Amino acid sequence: MNTVTDQMPSGSQKRTTYRLSKDGKWRSFSRVPHLLQYASSGTYFARIKVRGKIIRESLDTDVWSTAQLRLLDFLKAKTGVNQTDGKQKVSFGEAVELYRKRVENDSAMKTRSKGYRFQCVRKIEATWPGLTKKFLGAITEQHCREWATALQTEIASQYFNNVVGTLRLIFAEGIKEQIKRGGAKLDNPASELSRARISQKILKLPERDQFKALVSKIAARSSWGPKAANLVEFLAYGGMRLYTEAQWVTWEDVDWKRKEIIVRGHPETGTKNWEIRRIPIIPDMEELLKRMQAEKQGQTTGKLLEVVECPISLEKACSDIGIPKLRHHDLRHLFATRCIESGVDIPTVSRWLGHKDGGALAMKTYGHLRNEHSQAMAQKVKF
Repeated sequence: MNTVTDQMPSGSQKRTTYRLSKDGKWRSFSRVPHLLQYASSGTYFARIKVRGKIIRESLDTDVWSTAQLRLLDFLKAKTGVNQTDGKQKVSFGEAVELYRKRVENDSAMKTRSKGYRFQCVRKIEATWPGLTKKFLGAITEQHCREWATALQTEIASQYFNNVVGTLRLIFAEGIKEQIKRGGAKLDNPASELSRARISQKILKLPERDQFKALVSKIAARSSWGPKAANLVEFLAYGGMRLYTEAQWVTWEDVDWKRKEIIVRGHPETGTKNWEIRRIPIIPDMEELLKRMQAEKQGQTTGKLLEVVECPISLEKACSDIGIPKLRHHDLRHLFATRCIESGVDIPTVSRWLGHKDGGALAMKTYGHLRNEHSQAMAQKVKF
């Protein structure tokens, strides 16, 4: 559909923006939702979706002003609501406030998750100017599609899907409130928006000798370098999430007898999946922990890590040794990859990572191991 601005064929002398259908037969107007015009005759039609069914009827006029008046009568007849009665209608801004309250009062949702949802709300408001002042009934599926098409070119696919999902939830809250007020039951105009396809990330992880060089570079950067290097090794040898798990591990969580680390997560919100889990202390982790113990001269109580993030040091060290940039979370991928390359089955690795899907996500993410390991395994295949 192409956007054009033209003189109205009849009735008004004002220039009005309309949208022409692909077959060139129909005009629709962003300024007046639910109004169509048959291009060849100039006759106006009303169009509305009620309970999932599309209703389109002729308004028997080719006069712009008359069509708008008859459209109001049509909407009232089909929805049982006077569309000019603002008391029964809910604006998108009101729907946003209702959604915010629901999220804030959701005791099952973690603080970080709430913050992310509010971030999605801010993205909607920033990318759709004037939306908060519109009544829900004036927002059409086409409006939503146009907004989504533009947004998809600006942000990552996963974020896009979450923002669109938030939009649907906001509409749902607003529609529910409108029904409560005795207003018209509307269809959610965002319900048909398509999800963006998420392409699988190609993992570019350091080889064994590169990882050792990376740790050495970080350790040599400053007086805090050795502590930052400890963090990098700890994440790589344990596969924990940084902010919700690794930084909350204490020395009391290290079970030397069973050679396991107890992962409890945030003191108030726990791990991502709310469950405490145990991960094995692999030989490299055992060597790291004993070295850290020696550095503290045996006074090992309280939090285990003294540095809880080092993005700049990590990025600079990657650049120095000539490998792709790594994030903290990539060290979790490195742990999983090393485990699978060493022969640990994927369901077990999945449990160590704290996944709750029985290994489906781990299989999707790590099922295709890097070329070096794949080629090595291929040499063992004989007929």
